[in-house]
Amino acid sequence: MNFKSILFLAVVLLICSCKSETETLAEKTHARNILVDSVITQFQKKILAQQIDSVFSKYNFNGSVAIFRGENVLYEQQNGFEDFNQKKKIDHSSVFAIASISKQFTAVLVLLQEEKGKLNTDDKVSKYLPEFQTVQFQNISIKELLNHTSGISDFGNGLLSVPGKEFHYSNKGFRFLGKIIEKVSGKSYDENIKELFIKIGMEYSSTANVFTGRNFAAAFIGNNNNFQKVENMPKRLADESISVPAGGILSTVNDLHLWNTALYGGEILNPESLKKLVEKSSERDHQIIGKMDYGFGIMMNVGKPLAYFHTGYVKGAPSLLIYYPESQTSVVILSNIANEVKGKKAIFNPHKEIRQITDAIQNTVIDLRKEMINPVIIK
Repeated sequence: MNFKSILFLAVVLLICSCKSETETLAEKTHARNILVDSVITQFQKKILAQQIDSVFSKYNFNGSVAIFRGENVLYEQQNGFEDFNQKKKIDHSSVFAIASISKQFTAVLVLLQEEKGKLNTDDKVSKYLPEFQTVQFQNISIKELLNHTSGISDFGNGLLSVPGKEFHYSNKGFRFLGKIIEKVSGKSYDENIKELFIKIGMEYSSTANVFTGRNFAAAFIGNNNNFQKVENMPKRLADESISVPAGGILSTVNDLHLWNTALYGGEILNPESLKKLVEKSSERDHQIIGKMDYGFGIMMNVGKPLAYFHTGYVKGAPSLLIYYPESQTSVVILSNIANEVKGKKAIFNPHKEIRQITDAIQNTVIDLRKEMINPVIIK
């Protein structure tokens, strides 16, 4: 064998050796990362169980709480009754009124129509609805209905501020968005949302107009020992004072996790539309949670961790839905009784405490993962 052949063989052996070393290193890194994720997951499960169980106990919380990371159930607990009169217990299939969490569904339906070229969120609402063709309302845009800066009052016929200038939460604004969806699509709101539910696999979700399912968690006022049923539920959610597009969707903890996963995983909206949904376009000082950024029917944390969320309240049914995109984690908190004598702040105490717990754990998990997973750069 001549020198040239020997050199060629040496180079080949060196390349093979390097490849083998690289593959081994990659395998070890992958195995370590799996181990790190497993350790962190067990840590989350243990802490969540300890802390959220204490919230259930502290408030004798009547409702359902579930936390998912991907397909992994980090925490799930149900307590109390779907119906206090019949003493029927809540379980994972219980269907709750989700109130204003419904608004993000309406926002997504609007953006889907925009993707089809049926509207533009910068369009004036007057282009679609005759109610907006008066001088006072003619400059209000679809975007301003979506981020609550239209100035429309829920309790009068005038404007609370110049369109586009100030945040004024408006259920009426989302009722008008529902009308726009119906006009440009040629189908009812219920038909539009049903198509979305089917696409995502949300088998147990519905609207107040068409709900015929079982396991409805009827709403109650009072406490677990002294309660009064809210009449005409869920049909009353379709009344103009609330309206389905603003607060009339019914769902379960599992279906809402499916929704979060599909929405933020890019399975429903294209990237540009999803960016519009969660991009800050207004600010809100929430009477219960405090300062936050607001997108289209979505609230966002001002600081860390990055979170997309929304509260919901209709008489007797407080709710909260959160998604942490950095870890693909959903937090679903649904309830069907509220002691209104104590005020809304007290009604949402369990929800707020659970959110504080999950925010803190999310920050810890992000830091832990950065410290424990330190990938080796191969040159």
